[in-house]
Amino acid sequence: MGYALKKEIEKYTYYDYKNWNDGERYELIDGEVYNMSPAPRKSHQIISMNLSRIFSSYLKGKSCKVFAAPFDVRFPEYQDQNDDDIETVVQPDISIICDNDKLDDAGCKGAPDLIVEILSPHTSRKDLNEKFYLYEKHKVKEYWVIYSYERLLHVYKLGEDGKYGSSVIYGLDDKLSPTIFPELIVDINEVFEE
Repeated sequence: MGYALKKEIEKYTYYDYKNWNDGERYELIDGEVYNMSPAPRKSHQIISMNLSRIFSSYLKGKSCKVFAAPFDVRFPEYQDQNDDDIETVVQPDISIICDNDKLDDAGCKGAPDLIVEILSPHTSRKDLNEKFYLYEKHKVKEYWVIYSYERLLHVYKLGEDGKYGSSVIYGLDDKLSPTIFPELIVDINEVFEE
């Protein structure tokens, strides 16, 4: 990690993150470093491109924006927290942000409205555990987890109690609409189409 290895601290911040220059991709969750290598597999990239295209086409001319990784999402612990002090920076596979005030040149500061993570062997544990609770804590309205090998999509929606309920599982023959875009119909076949 170059810069970070020279520091003897227990938690890292966005300041540290910005200064790592070893060519690797990392995420920070509560100050703990997670390496994102190796690069995603072909099936991961196909799914990401398909879903990004579906969202981009739908959002054309609308105020919400879709971003694909690498795209930094910073989660401050309190309003107006200085960027350099933030201890959580992640790169979801896909993020949709409808509040343009959260967007800046560095990415997004605050919770996206919808996040998609495509599981890979290297990141699945983090995506299903740390990121699940992180997104719930910061009130991401909808969290989609894609199991590429099983060709399944699990959708978690934030309830009125501020918690994700049980997932709703979609397979190849299904269609779904995101809560934030009820008019958009996503055909799961198109998501996995090669």
